Amino acid sequence: MGRHEWWDSGELRWRIAALLGVAVVALALVLTLVRTLPGDGGGTAGTSREGDKVHGTPAVPPEDLGPDVGWGFTHTQFSADRGSDEATKRVTDLLGERPVPQIQHIMGWGAGNPEPVKGHYDFDDLDRRVDLIRASRGIPVVTLCCAPDWMKGGESGSGNTNWSLKSLESAPDPEHFDDFAALAATIARRYPDVRHFIVWNEFKGFWNDAEDRWDHEGYTELYNRVHDALKQVDDKIMVGGPYLVMDSLDPRDHEASTSLKGPWGALDHRVLDAFDYWNAHKAGADFVVVDGASYTKDDELLPDEFAATDKFTAVGRWVRERTGDLPLWWAEYYVEPADANDDRDGWSEPHRVAVHAAGLMAIARGGAGSASYWNPEKENGPGCAGCLWTPTNTPGGGRPLPMYDLLARFGGEFPPGTVYESVSVAGRDRAAVRVLADDKAVLVVNTLDRSVEAEVDGRRLRMGAYDVRWLGR
Repeated sequence: MGRHEWWDSGELRWRIAALLGVAVVALALVLTLVRTLPGDGGGTAGTSREGDKVHGTPAVPPEDLGPDVGWGFTHTQFSADRGSDEATKRVTDLLGERPVPQIQHIMGWGAGNPEPVKGHYDFDDLDRRVDLIRASRGIPVVTLCCAPDWMKGGESGSGNTNWSLKSLESAPDPEHFDDFAALAATIARRYPDVRHFIVWNEFKGFWNDAEDRWDHEGYTELYNRVHDALKQVDDKIMVGGPYLVMDSLDPRDHEASTSLKGPWGALDHRVLDAFDYWNAHKAGADFVVVDGASYTKDDELLPDEFAATDKFTAVGRWVRERTGDLPLWWAEYYVEPADANDDRDGWSEPHRVAVHAAGLMAIARGGAGSASYWNPEKENGPGCAGCLWTPTNTPGGGRPLPMYDLLARFGGEFPPGTVYESVSVAGRDRAAVRVLADDKAVLVVNTLDRSVEAEVDGRRLRMGAYDVRWLGR
């Protein structure tokens, strides 16, 4: 048959059209299955993968790795997994000098939708973040939040991701609790060197509108299913919760607790009720996780920004009284109220570092051995108030900032298991000085915006405004 005759054949034209139609439908189906939007999660469109493959070369955790990981930070929307090669390497090398625990969420805060369609996975972003933690010798911690759309009322099988804040903070529907637990188990098998998992984040989506309280029953049910699924993967995996926000109120508020209060305010009794329910009904826990700010829900720093940090000590002791020997983690802690854009850049950096140092001291005094700083890295620009390093989008980025120096030094001097000691403080300005010490180091903080003089541990010090000083012993 010649070319002209072949093209004019009605039967052949019909077959070609049919084949092209099948191909278009097949391509559309593939694109639908793997499509995910970057949005708030920062991910890119990925490909469907088998769920139980081990990714990369896992770091072998030391045999003595326990449930208390120490003082570290959480990766957020922008981090050192992207940017200039020179800048990202600078951060990797920096973190490798003083390894710290690093937390990454499975969806949102820099990670795309890990399971856009049931049984079809996209771990590109999560792989990249885990690889960064491995390369920088950090202890990887995974927060199992948030949930794919199809688990929380989204269109089944669409593969679309709604990155709005409301959608991201929605909990899985109860009929999908087992699906979320299965996703958690898949992630645990993919990263066998991740031994620490936090279940969910801040009770997002677990609020009982009818009773104006937390849905602690729903969260605990999800927690227990995830806990059991992870332990079936490997009984050496360590699981923690409930990651409640320990909100405090003005003591005159009708929801204020009468049993846990101080000059800094009073805890919302509904939070304490939720914690007690989880603690009584949990399937098990290897560590306890809380979250909170020194200021009240109305952004009041009572009686001032330094004294307000005493809340961390009071809450920590309250939790430890109920959980015994379980290690206590603060998954997030805040000392500076945010503005309307959720930025915390109203203080000078010395002021910020000093208050954070006081906050870490208070957390340690409350019995916690781990706390994670929420690292607010910016995508662009030279300024990055409160960041650990400068943005990595340019070759000159990735340089350490004062908050990194504080966090890394604190973690190195006061690791889990530290036995703290009392030190003498004397002099005319002794009330303005806060200290924390073990047998090798003393951390001293001037809480005033002026110079002070004090005698600490037998040494006379003159400290500048908001000065933070380390002393050897």
